Amino acid sequence: GDAGDAMYLIEHGKVRICMQAIDGHEVTLTELGRGDFFGEMVLLDGQRRSADAVVAEDARLALLSREHFLSFMRSNPDVALEMLTALANRLRRTDELLRHRATRNVNVEERAQFTLADRAADIIAEFGGSWKFIISAVLFFNLWVLINTWLLADSAFDTYPYLLLSTAINMLAVLQAPIILMSQNRQSHKDRLRSEIDYQINLKNELALNEIIQRLKTLEREYLRLASEKQRE
Repeated sequence: GDAGDAMYLIEHGKVRICMQAIDGHEVTLTELGRGDFFGEMVLLDGQRRSADAVVAEDARLALLSREHFLSFMRSNPDVALEMLTALANRLRRTDELLRHRATRNVNVEERAQFTLADRAADIIAEFGGSWKFIISAVLFFNLWVLINTWLLADSAFDTYPYLLLSTAINMLAVLQAPIILMSQNRQSHKDRLRSEIDYQINLKNELALNEIIQRLKTLEREYLRLASEKQRE
C-alpha cells in the first residue's frame, strides 16, 4: 500500500507478490522469477501499490524510475504491447485466485456452528427418516404383540388393544415431529448460507472483472499514446 515511483525487473532470484486479506491471512498472488517485472502499475495510474513484494530467494533487481520507464516506452512502443500481454495474464491468475478465495464450504461453516442439540437432532431425524427406523419399528411392534399375546398370555403387561404400546407410539410421534422440524430449519439455514456464498462469489468476480477492464483500458491508452508519439517522431 506504499506510494511508489519505480518498477523493478528481476535479474535473478524469485520474488513473491502477496497481499493481506480481510481475514488477516496473507494471500500469495504470484511468484515471479528471472525476467519478470513488478511495480509497474504505480507508474501508469499514479496510485499507491496494491500488493507487497517479498524476496523468496536471493534476488538481484534492476530499478526503473518513472522517468526512465516513460522514456524507454516512447523509444520502444512494442514493449508496451508485451507488457500489456504479461499484465493481462497476471490479472487472469489473480481473478482465478479471487474466485477460489471466495469459495467457501457450506458444510464446514455449518459444522462450526453446531451445538450438541443440533447434532442430536440431525442424527435422530436422519434415523427417523430411514428404512432402518421403519424395519426396526415393525419388528419391535410385532415382537411386542407376540410377547403380550403368546409368550406372556397369562401375565401380559399390555394386553389387547395394547394401550401401553399406543401411548408409547403417540409419545414418540410427539417428540419426533419437532426434532424433524429442527433439522429442517437447519437445512433452511444452510440453504440461506449457500445463497449468501454464491452472492459473494458473484460479487467478487464482478469486482475483479471490473478491475481487470479498468487496468487494461489504462494500459491500452498508454500504449496508444506511446505509439502515437513514436509515429510523430
